Amino acid sequence: MITLELLNDIRAQFHINWSGVHGISHWARVYEIGVRLADKTGADCTVTQLFSVFHDACRYSEGADPLHGPRGAELALKYRTTHLRALPDDAFARLYEACRLHTSSATHEDITVRTCFDSDRLDLGRVGTTPDPNMLCTEAAQSADMIAWALKNGERHAIPDNILGRYITTGRLPAASA
Repeated sequence: MITLELLNDIRAQFHINWSGVHGISHWARVYEIGVRLADKTGADCTVTQLFSVFHDACRYSEGADPLHGPRGAELALKYRTTHLRALPDDAFARLYEACRLHTSSATHEDITVRTCFDSDRLDLGRVGTTPDPNMLCTEAAQSADMIAWALKNGERHAIPDNILGRYITTGRLPAASA
């Protein structure tokens, strides 16, 4: 569901440094973390993947920007009938909630939304912060192994070998996109 057209449209409206701490390399790690967590939590993997590109897509600042989550949710809504038309309504509702609430809510009743929250929170190593297990919503995210793996990748600013990582390195997407 992540297409070159979607990424190009998101980039065209992006207000901060595309390569900054809330930019595309962060999204690639959030994508990677979300896929790993969804495998363990049973979350909707498509939603976690889409969350990675929408959750910080409407930031106006690398610093405090408390309304960026709701703006990201509204961007997803803007693309509902184009880029996201194949996404089932219930999955879209979870994507919208995850984006809207990811910085203002500690947790959520829905496992997919919680998994999205954790996929973002586990990438704090990119800014020199170790994720606090007490601030994570799922057992899978709270595991010492998951935190250590995510922290290492964030600290190294690793570019994962996934659809977003390939977009970073080549400017293209593989033939079969997520």
